[in-house]
Amino acid sequence: MNAASNESTVVVVIVDPAFGEQLQAIPAGEPVWITMSPANEPVVRLLWSTSQSPTNHLSGITGFHFDESVSAEDRLLAELDQIDLHHGPHSSKSPYTELSVRGARLTSDVRAGLQEYGFSDFVESGDGFTARRPLEAATRRRE
Repeated sequence: MNAASNESTVVVVIVDPAFGEQLQAIPAGEPVWITMSPANEPVVRLLWSTSQSPTNHLSGITGFHFDESVSAEDRLLAELDQIDLHHGPHSSKSPYTELSVRGARLTSDVRAGLQEYGFSDFVESGDGFTARRPLEAATRRRE
């Protein structure tokens, strides 16, 4: 995180409905978007109530709707517009260039959806993947 501007170029997106207590290991103030499943919501609410760090739309934890009938990959794709609106060039002088996704697979649909936002570098991990885009793609406004 850039301390001078309190803006990050990394956004963590958690679509794992069982992530729960693991959320506490993510540094305070890091921008996190998390599905508000029954296991995640109590931890999110606890962290909201005990947070000592000032947050704005570029930092802290944002919860989004959980529907158990929707796959993790579809939940991720459904949130991309909102994530980009809040952390992209419309809202930040330092738009995010990286998504650290936990709980979703890098399917062809997810890859295609992220490519629409300029993401071109993908690295899979045991619990998800990281997607990166060049700064030039990050600063391009989507209409």
